[in-house]
Amino acid sequence: MSKKIRVVVVDDSALVRSLLSEIINRQRDMECVGTANDPLIAREMIRELNPDVITLDVEMPRMDGIDFLGRLMRLRPMPVVMISTLTEKGAEVTLRALELGAVDFVAKPRVGLANGINELANQIVDKIRVASVAHVHRGHQDLHVAGAAHAPTGGASPVAPARPAPTLLGRLSTEKIIFIGASTGGTEAIKEILVRMPADSPAIVITQHMPPGFTTSFAARLNGLCQITVKEASNGERILPGHAYIAPGGRQFRIDRSGANYVAVVEDTEPVNRHKPSVEVLFKSAASVVGRNAFGIMLTGMGNDGAKAMREMKDAGSYNYVQDEASCIVFGMPREAIAHGAADEVLPLDKIAGALLARLGGTTDRLHHRI
Repeated sequence: MSKKIRVVVVDDSALVRSLLSEIINRQRDMECVGTANDPLIAREMIRELNPDVITLDVEMPRMDGIDFLGRLMRLRPMPVVMISTLTEKGAEVTLRALELGAVDFVAKPRVGLANGINELANQIVDKIRVASVAHVHRGHQDLHVAGAAHAPTGGASPVAPARPAPTLLGRLSTEKIIFIGASTGGTEAIKEILVRMPADSPAIVITQHMPPGFTTSFAARLNGLCQITVKEASNGERILPGHAYIAPGGRQFRIDRSGANYVAVVEDTEPVNRHKPSVEVLFKSAASVVGRNAFGIMLTGMGNDGAKAMREMKDAGSYNYVQDEASCIVFGMPREAIAHGAADEVLPLDKIAGALLARLGGTTDRLHHRI
């Protein structure tokens, strides 16, 4: 049998430590090799046991989980799955943890803890498995990105980057739409692209696999960092240039046409590829509604959600970018998109926005020549 995934559980609740240990030890491919009730004990345990993955609570005595995560990612980067609370503050703290380098998170319920965690057992072990094979990068807290104009909202990073160079995209912006799909590792990857987009960017629509309660904070955090306006998508609203729309957690999101306008369709329909929101749903609407005026971007994530639909986008005339393996946290979704023949270009994350803007600029130049 192959080597088991070795996990250390760090949580100040004895009940949560016991529940997580039991869930992990029930799996044939993993074992809980240690538990710690605070980060200082965890630090010694990690040195001694050298685990493959740790699960980390946010609120703990002596040193909170965010401080510990920041130090861990500077000194000994390793896969971390955060165990967070499903509150507005919990969402903001979780996004900060992802920014610091955590691979993923699980939102534990506020009430009915034991039953709630047991109901999340499959999700917890799936995320531990993904984390065990993730490419862990050092935290992004020192990233200086191009973008940002809005005043930071609660929890937004203290970044003061330069504005993107002025562009001449406005003439194209009402026709073109940029479609982005992402999963594990996607929150930081999406940020890397959006902060580089100028105020006159075409509309951007995004599906990031995320549960209810987190996408509102995610959109607000990005809105405080970007030149464009970033918001959670609402059913029936017009899709406008200079805006990015994020699929609400627990809803499907797609684009439709209403007369001369593109509009958002947000609906409570079934999961697709086990996801809600699903990249497949959004990208299929790109192929059927937007066609050659679409640009597709597939970012880091586990699984194959969106790969087939991205090929449909390409067949309908879109131009598609796929994140390369070296810059992905998890190369699953990009790999599947490439395997389906959906990629026009495979690029490192930090090159995608520039390549897209150059292509849009070239299109603008051709438009001006025709006029």
